[in-house]
Amino acid sequence: MSAKKVTISDVARRAKVSKGTVSAVINGKSNVKSSTRDHILELMKEMNYRPKGTARNLRGEQPEKSIGLILKDISYPFYTAIAAGAKEYAASKGYAVVVAGSDDDVENEKKLTRLFSAKDIKGAIIAPVVAGTAEFEHLYMLKMVNYPFVLLEDVQGIQANVVAIDNIKAVKRAVKYLIENGHQRIVHFAGPPHSSHTLERVEGFRYAFSESPLVFGKENVVYAGSHYEEAYQKTMEYFNGRPRSEYPTAIVCFNDHQALAVMCALRELKIRMPEDISLVGIDDIYYAQMYPIPLTTIRAPQHDIGMRAAEILIRNIESQHILPIERVVLETEFVIRETTRAFSAPATSSPA
Repeated sequence: MSAKKVTISDVARRAKVSKGTVSAVINGKSNVKSSTRDHILELMKEMNYRPKGTARNLRGEQPEKSIGLILKDISYPFYTAIAAGAKEYAASKGYAVVVAGSDDDVENEKKLTRLFSAKDIKGAIIAPVVAGTAEFEHLYMLKMVNYPFVLLEDVQGIQANVVAIDNIKAVKRAVKYLIENGHQRIVHFAGPPHSSHTLERVEGFRYAFSESPLVFGKENVVYAGSHYEEAYQKTMEYFNGRPRSEYPTAIVCFNDHQALAVMCALRELKIRMPEDISLVGIDDIYYAQMYPIPLTTIRAPQHDIGMRAAEILIRNIESQHILPIERVVLETEFVIRETTRAFSAPATSSPA
């Protein structure tokens, strides 16, 4: 038999305060003394109390168990594949899944976390919006009130469950492949500057250079964003601002969405792929092989990311005790298609 669930009354009794005071702390009200607030939050963690949402079935029946997904861009196939994996695992455990998009807006993300935690959605998988001005009080608050969540990217200062790929190893492998195939002028079109995925992919790019005769410089990284319009514009600016003799022979993109924008800009500029420039993406979204030229890319196990994130989340939801934080890093696969070629005599070794 499972242990009795801790209630708001139990917390109030232990803290020797009213239920209204505990409720005010849960809802972030400012009319509670900081010492009282800290004491209540500490007790909530100690007792493994989780606030119950306000949604109720009008007939008094048990509400359906559910978890939520907050995704930066629900139209990007990378995230829809993750959602499918999360749904599959959640369904096997009797949970429904509510999927919402933040549209890459941290304020939308904050609203959705408040909504999910208030409406008895038991926990959330979050692809966080990470930008230079982004603040993460909402994630701190989720931790303080013991609301279970799993991130799909590391957020600096937040100790949380994370499921991700080994970005450093993946990009290093792709760049090593290009170097082995004779490319020397290789550029990385990076994503949002403050994203941990961006920083890790730049690091993998730099590591590949450090293990070769090539010299890495700041000119090897171009911050082109993760969305089509921005990446297209940055690509046009990059090539219009330099003579053809200074063009790179290969570009490693932040993701496949960006790679499509780069591909379209290069075609408009009459730059051929892979004859003039080789192109590598990241993610291997389902239509990457149907691009105008099938894309060489780094395949992320998107479905497995969703499955593992849901597994960790539901394990935390159902545990009567606070569980250790988990950080799961999944392997990738390098998929060679038609946007890359050997710049000179191909190397005999395969990508490591």
